[in-house]
Amino acid sequence: MLNFSDTQIAFSSKSTNELKRAYWLFKLIGWQWLTKVSPLLLKLFMPFKFPIFIVKHSVFKHFCGGQNREDCNKSINKLAESNIKTILDYSVEHQKGNHQSTFDEAFLLIEKAENNAHIPFVVFKMTGFINFDILAKKNNSTPLNNKEKTVYVSAISQINELCQKALKANVPIFFDAEESWIQNAIDSIVLKLMRLYNKKIPLIYNTVQLYRKDQLATLKKIIALGNNEGFYVGLKLVRGAYVEKENKRAAELNYESPIHINKKNCDTDFNLALEFCIKNIEQVAICCGSHNEYSNLLLTELMKKHNISSNDKRIYFSQLLGMSDHISFNLAANGYNVTKYMPYAPVKEILPYLIRRAQENTSIAGQTSRELNLITQELKRRKA
Repeated sequence: MLNFSDTQIAFSSKSTNELKRAYWLFKLIGWQWLTKVSPLLLKLFMPFKFPIFIVKHSVFKHFCGGQNREDCNKSINKLAESNIKTILDYSVEHQKGNHQSTFDEAFLLIEKAENNAHIPFVVFKMTGFINFDILAKKNNSTPLNNKEKTVYVSAISQINELCQKALKANVPIFFDAEESWIQNAIDSIVLKLMRLYNKKIPLIYNTVQLYRKDQLATLKKIIALGNNEGFYVGLKLVRGAYVEKENKRAAELNYESPIHINKKNCDTDFNLALEFCIKNIEQVAICCGSHNEYSNLLLTELMKKHNISSNDKRIYFSQLLGMSDHISFNLAANGYNVTKYMPYAPVKEILPYLIRRAQENTSIAGQTSRELNLITQELKRRKA
């Protein structure tokens, strides 16, 4: 019986000392003023090096697998003991200048996944491959200059090489969602890749951020295209990661925010998206990237309703490393396909991701207190 409140299963992989460290980390993250000023503090003190040391031994250690692929092996194997797989995420974004190092890492990551059954997917951000400003121009149908055209065409060529390698290795690729003002450009690229590489299997997955008001309709449109044109639609469903940034930009530039006005509307769209995907599961493969208990339970119920086995390869559940272990470990203990997103990169390069994680924990209603309550409950159980 699925029970997300079973902390013995949820924290079975953590020692008591690890739990205590996690408790104090979430305590700090719960201080909203600290998470709000943390980007400024890091900028001010970065020249003195010590912020890197502090970050490395606190939030980085909790939320990341390491600074490189090999650093992640210990965490990958530890999760595998609890039937949880890993999605390695080379967490660099908004790269400027030469993107070749990111492409090189991506090819090596596919090789690693091909040779490790505990890594069922790889994930990339398009801004790791293509300059943000170029994507913004493509998003607005603004002509690129000759240099930008050359860079863009070269990047698309390498992305296709990456997909061909993934197809040969049978390693599906997730493309993460990013800011709304470049997302249409990303969607256009990923749709072309789906049409090319998803004819026999769902190799290419796009990410749908359902905190956006327009994304449920977009999801339905993509699935209709897949049905009509005969390609599989791979989708990772998330609520979204840029709430504050999206709303701030909309206010500054005086346009209507693309984000739902409240969490209730976002939750409704997310759960409707799950239902629609399951109804179309013959053409769709999904990864439910959610820390919401109800949404995860709903998906298990939808699977039962449609006679889909818990380990059906078309359906995965996923949570971020260091968060919502009560969901991940209890789902895995009940035979569902579960992955943890495991970011890795040099500490300095991964800071934007870590700041978002801290801000996400404070902006999601009850997230930090829920983590703290569960950890407290388990510590008390172990003392008893």
